[in-house]
Amino acid sequence: MDNNQNKKILIVEDDQFLREFYQELLIAEGYFVDMAPDGEVALKKIWEKEFDLILLDIMLPKKDGVQILRELKTRPPKSPQVPIVVLTNLGQDTIIKECFDLGAEGYLIKSALNPDQVLTEVKSYLSKS
Repeated sequence: MDNNQNKKILIVEDDQFLREFYQELLIAEGYFVDMAPDGEVALKKIWEKEFDLILLDIMLPKKDGVQILRELKTRPPKSPQVPIVVLTNLGQDTIIKECFDLGAEGYLIKSALNPDQVLTEVKSYLSKS
């Protein structure tokens, strides 16, 4: 039996439309969703709460995704094994590589995914963790 109920996902995304899109999508699947609109709020939540998956946008106000990954190297998340999946746009290949070097587990290209694909990806990352 799928037990999504206990799975907590943090969405770090400054675009309100996308944030709410992911939120509705994941809540409909039974996940518990928390959100952060910028890098500072995100870090605070990552250090204070436990998550099963973090979806991290690269381009963010206050601190970007790369900075967040760097800071998590020196001060690990409250849930140390949490997979972090970077949300990116096309053409950010060098940044994606840097994110992998800093411990990101994978990436999703925002413009290329329909809702079903997002859910499939999320499930596959959660099943690994």
